[in-house]
Amino acid sequence: MKKVAFYTLGCKLNYSESSSIARMFEQKGYSKVEFNESPDIFIINTCSVTENADKKCRKIVREAQKINPDGYVAIIGCYAQLKPKEISEIPGVDAVLGAAEKFRLADLIGTFKKTPSGQPAQVLASHIDNAVDYHTSYSLNDRTRTFLKVQDGCDYPCSYCTIPLARGKSRSDTIGNIVKAAYEIAARNVKEIVLTGVNIGDFGLQNGERKETFLDLVKALDEVEGIERFRISSIEPNLLTDEIIEFVAQSRRFAPHFHIPLQSGSNKVLGLMKRRYKRELYAERVAKIKSLMPDCCIGVDVIVGHAGETQEYFEESYKFLNELDISYLHVFTYSERENTAALAIRPIVPKATRSDRSKMLHILSEKKKRHFYEQQINKKGTVLFEDEVDNGQMLGFTENYIRVAVKYDPLLINETKEVLYSSLNENGFMEVQEVEEVLLHV
Repeated sequence: MKKVAFYTLGCKLNYSESSSIARMFEQKGYSKVEFNESPDIFIINTCSVTENADKKCRKIVREAQKINPDGYVAIIGCYAQLKPKEISEIPGVDAVLGAAEKFRLADLIGTFKKTPSGQPAQVLASHIDNAVDYHTSYSLNDRTRTFLKVQDGCDYPCSYCTIPLARGKSRSDTIGNIVKAAYEIAARNVKEIVLTGVNIGDFGLQNGERKETFLDLVKALDEVEGIERFRISSIEPNLLTDEIIEFVAQSRRFAPHFHIPLQSGSNKVLGLMKRRYKRELYAERVAKIKSLMPDCCIGVDVIVGHAGETQEYFEESYKFLNELDISYLHVFTYSERENTAALAIRPIVPKATRSDRSKMLHILSEKKKRHFYEQQINKKGTVLFEDEVDNGQMLGFTENYIRVAVKYDPLLINETKEVLYSSLNENGFMEVQEVEEVLLHV
């Protein structure tokens, strides 16, 4: 029995796909092992979002060769689709598979014989227009939380982004298939499902035609028995409708937590980015959420140092973010990408300036997060505990994404408990009391 191991870089979507491809291998008789357990086959699922994609890929390949010099190395993922020839020239790589080929990896490669030294790696990466099929995917690496892919690809030509070139056009699974997958996940005693995709608000496109909507999907999943809560990973502000917000506010299973990409608080920069909204709409979305769910957690994606972001525009963006009632930021430093419209935009922001702006927003994020946590003290929430220990304490997330730390107790793993938020510890985690204990002491 050949052993196969996976290493996944990048987003939740990549993790869901790696896990699904791994199960395909297991169905064919392969044994899935950890990366350091001397597998016969190494599969590296790559990302193209950061400028270090090349360095990370090369490093993982080197590590694979140290672990098993005779191991077969296959590269898949966004970076593999964008630069297959470049990857094929990395010493130790045996095969590179594109977006249309990765789910047929086991069939296409077959025997997984190591490429003789000096010979080029096998490249199986067709044009992105061939990536039209949809493959249901979900992760099962974490007992408490699963990433369920509901949508793939993107039709939005943002000026900084290569994702449409790496994943193709927007396409979705059917609601029926997704509900079926949710029940399969529930049967594994998973308590939380995170819905993921490239542009999940665009859900419903099948063969280029809109058959269903994201609101339809949310309503259907809210009826799934066995899953305690669903979480929406990220949704564009122009696709987050009042109807979706209103449904989540009164739903049985959807968590009061939204992650909404903003990218810039300057309308001028949003225009340069070719985003499909202005900051006024974003502020309206946040206000709508908070009016219905005052304790809702709202996360924000922001890009700093985009071409054309002058100091004035950055300060405008910072001020907008500072005044928004949000909970945390995910800060990305802009890096140039081949075949993107942003390359023609001027002025170019110096890298040192990009770094300084990033630091400012990371500090702002910490302030926002701490303020959000402090607002929750003396309120109640429900924690789903994970098999993760930090300085002798086990960790978990509440429905509104507050990170909680309690004394380690193996009986709590994958269990939900109602708690009373009491204080923040030195690591910024929330200290709590069980509601049952609180009532006993009243």
